[in-house]
Amino acid sequence: MSGRAHQGTVFKPLGEDDPKHVAGYKLAARLGAGGMGKVYLSYTPGGRAVAIKVIRPDFGQDAEFRRRFAQEVQAAQRVQGLFTAPVIDADADAEQPWLATAYVPGPSLADAVAQHGKLPVQTVLLLVAGIAEALQIIHGAGIVHRDLKPANVLLAADGPRVIDFGIARAADATSLTSSGVTIGTPSFMAPEQAAGSHVTPATDIFALGQLTAYAATGKAAFGEGTSHGVLYRIVHEEPDLTGLPDELRELVTRCMVKEPENRPSVAEILSICQAANAETVLRRPEEWLPSAVAAEITTRKAAPAPPVTPAAGQPAVTPPPAAPRPRPRPPRPTSRPRTPRRRRRLPDSVPPRSRRRTSSRRSSRSST
Repeated sequence: MSGRAHQGTVFKPLGEDDPKHVAGYKLAARLGAGGMGKVYLSYTPGGRAVAIKVIRPDFGQDAEFRRRFAQEVQAAQRVQGLFTAPVIDADADAEQPWLATAYVPGPSLADAVAQHGKLPVQTVLLLVAGIAEALQIIHGAGIVHRDLKPANVLLAADGPRVIDFGIARAADATSLTSSGVTIGTPSFMAPEQAAGSHVTPATDIFALGQLTAYAATGKAAFGEGTSHGVLYRIVHEEPDLTGLPDELRELVTRCMVKEPENRPSVAEILSICQAANAETVLRRPEEWLPSAVAAEITTRKAAPAPPVTPAAGQPAVTPPPAAPRPRPRPPRPTSRPRTPRRRRRLPDSVPPRSRRRTSSRRSSRSST
């Protein structure tokens, strides 16, 4: 796919039903849509790219949702981990609530697996270690993600980024979800979620086990089908781990224990990753992703940003320039370069050439 064609699939033009700006942010393109709203590309006044999630109008009309949304946004703004996309702005009191996070120019885990297939073991170990570090920060802020799924993990050049942490809680117990609207993907829920019980950080550990199996096999551990069927299998049946590499089996089976109290902690997961591949976990290589996925990231970085025009009353904002493509390395010489010859040093008794010329001129003048 050419860079221009790929850009068209990432940056979709705004439709007639899309807003043209949110607060002081001029919307440049639509990045996607989910159960809670749509996501748009914009820029801060300083030129930093941001992803703005605009909540659906029906959720915005629910008072309980607004209250919870404000609480979760306030908590999410405290999360500043290396493997998260930080929340940099939000407004829970707007007509349509919204929040802005740092834009990550990389595909989601869901898109990467759908387009390029399962990931190699070394990549999966680095993926799990990065997500575990993100969960450590998220849980430390008192947040349970609740919706840790492939679409909420973005793959950047220097590691994964966990997004939308805690936002799903705002939709819980509202009039909309109580009436049957499902938020999130049932395939990656924990048994206690599927049963409607209390969720804890261990809920995210179960989801991490499902993510690991999905990344390594290319399929959901509890299969596809109707939501009711998937949720029943999550609660009552064991996961299908066919095709899961042996190096990941202990990690996945421990994370996907039915009882939350028997699942490993984040620290234990990091230890498992380190024991499985200590060198790559401790020192993340630049090329941690397969070449096809890495090329997609490069294309997204190099693609020109959509045009940004100022909103009414706002100063013009120039988007940051696209990242330059790396220069090709010069070809290696076919033969070794010649070593320059050392200059022969004249004996001390021989005067410098300029002095010899001066002496000869003086002798010729004296002879005349």
